Amino acid sequence: MNPAIPSFIVRQAFPAPPRHVFDAWVDPAVASRWLFATPDGHIVRCDIDPRPGGNFVITDRRGGENVEHHGRFLEIDPPRRLAFEFSVPKYSSEVTIVRIEVAPAEGGCELTLEHEGVPPEWRESTEQGWRDLLAKLEGVLRT
Repeated sequence: MNPAIPSFIVRQAFPAPPRHVFDAWVDPAVASRWLFATPDGHIVRCDIDPRPGGNFVITDRRGGENVEHHGRFLEIDPPRRLAFEFSVPKYSSEVTIVRIEVAPAEGGCELTLEHEGVPPEWRESTEQGWRDLLAKLEGVLRT
């Protein structure tokens, strides 16, 4: 991770209790329906060890190729806070940090995602990727 690279923030409101939103990040049965899933791919592996120091590997099969998303949990404070190291080795050796905060709000909750250390050439697509994934999460929570 390069501390000189600034972070970006994405916010999303959800019509669900904070616990449901938080659990969607750490429950493999739910995470496999949205987390790192692309429109033209599907999740073929979702291993999550939700504890500080625990790891996750989520594999999306896209265009006949597997893309693994790796992480290591730094902080887990249900249902408010989650932080993890994150990497996608197929595309970059960079390890970044993602911080999630879930706060109660009228009608449900608001999630704030901060992603730190994304190289400038990946920032725009990464930010849009998170927006797309959080929209997908909203759909999953509605079902």
